[in-house]
Amino acid sequence: MARIAVVGSINMDLVTTTGRRPEPGETLLGRGFEMVPGGKGSNQAIAARRAGAEVEFVGAVGDDLFAPVLREVLGDAGVGTRRLRSVSGPSGVASIVVDDTGENTIIVVEGANAALTELAPADLAAVAAADVLLCQLEIPLPTVLAAARHARASGTTVLLNPSPAQELSAEFWSVVDIAVVNAGEAARLAAPLESVAHVVVTRGAAGAVYRGPEGEVAQPGIRVEVVDTTGAGDIFTGALAAHWHEGPAAALAWACTAGALATTKLGASAAIPSRTEIEAALDRAQRN
Repeated sequence: MARIAVVGSINMDLVTTTGRRPEPGETLLGRGFEMVPGGKGSNQAIAARRAGAEVEFVGAVGDDLFAPVLREVLGDAGVGTRRLRSVSGPSGVASIVVDDTGENTIIVVEGANAALTELAPADLAAVAAADVLLCQLEIPLPTVLAAARHARASGTTVLLNPSPAQELSAEFWSVVDIAVVNAGEAARLAAPLESVAHVVVTRGAAGAVYRGPEGEVAQPGIRVEVVDTTGAGDIFTGALAAHWHEGPAAALAWACTAGALATTKLGASAAIPSRTEIEAALDRAQRN
């Protein structure tokens, strides 16, 4: 079983469903509303755990009504929360609009995630004890860099999902072993990604492509009925981290399957498939 340390964000997702997303200045009537725990860090942590890894989460929640729910959803999934701190103020929040095609628009308010400005010795110990450090960019960049530096010094593989996409220093990229990006991010980050040993590009329903020392591997997607694409990339990334030790081809198959299954339900954390569900879908795909 792989050991994963996630240093990242956790939010409450406020999800509105509507026939189509509004144009600028337009008011529409929505059809439904749900509050679903999310955040890229939390989604990836739960996805890695459900895909079969042992996971420890390093992050922050506020002292509002959302905080106990966010902490509970990680614990209920079997993710370690000893390094999930509480800070004064609101927890992170994401406002999400999902249309009839399953596509979405998202606005994130950092809240407590912005308070994760330094790592305690116990946080760094969790990073050093892991096989893979899994990071995103919804917390302060200096914190992500500090975690990645410590991972590199400790022999822990650094997997970065550089989202939301932003400019990173050459030093930052130098401590990244694996980068997971979508096609748009791959185009924007083409030059710095050349310095990364392993790069995985997600292509939505078309699957994903890996390039690295072993050459290139293309993994097709599986056909599903899409309900909501929110968090599908996070679920892909978590499953990839959980199975990276099996090699890029196997990890890609797990990740593409998990990401596809995640689009069949509304809400990111509620849609994360279990290891059993992923294995069953992989078996069906191999038989067809």
